Amino acid sequence: MAQRLSGERLVRRSSGEDAARHIQRLIFNGELRPGARVPQDEIAQNLGISRIPVREALIALEREGWVTIEMHRGAFVNAIDEVGVRDHYELLGLVYGFAASRALARRGPGLVSDLAAIAGQMEGTNDAVALGQLSFRFMATLVDGAGSPRIKAVLRAMSALVPGDFFVEVPAATAVEKRGIAAVVRALRRGDATRVSDELLGMMRRVGDKVVEVFASRGLFDATPG
Repeated sequence: MAQRLSGERLVRRSSGEDAARHIQRLIFNGELRPGARVPQDEIAQNLGISRIPVREALIALEREGWVTIEMHRGAFVNAIDEVGVRDHYELLGLVYGFAASRALARRGPGLVSDLAAIAGQMEGTNDAVALGQLSFRFMATLVDGAGSPRIKAVLRAMSALVPGDFFVEVPAATAVEKRGIAAVVRALRRGDATRVSDELLGMMRRVGDKVVEVFASRGLFDATPG
């Protein structure tokens, strides 16, 4: 491959998971276009690791639909499908809604007040990195409240579609998430599990819309190799 890829290094990281996120970033940034062969040696050299974690990364990315591994030829970047992106966020909304229903049924001490406090912090910041951390805390607290290892396992299997800091890459999702989380908290305070689930699903659908816009603007739905 004539074009050199960015030499982003992952400090103190050498796992297959870290290599997978690096390759995903290359795809997201358009440095690896749909149909392109993944240059395993170059990636290993850029990250300062052996080819073993890179191969592990490609196996994981094939399971997630990012690449296709062809025997004796290597791994090739798949075209990203708009419907698949929307499905991803639809599924997230359904799983988080299910978790919320379970959490309300268990109604652990302080759950709603803890979530409301995080939502208040989210409303009070416009810092994209801080907002991403708070959003993660909100959802993690909600899922912990459900007390279901199975829900956690399902969510772990759903890798992030946007590498890096989500609200840095998808700033238009900031207002969507803030409004959505506020509506979720209002429904939680009423103990209305159905409304909570509906609000989470609606929020994730709208977030998915913003992700689709970013992917489209980057040409990630273009199946023609760059």
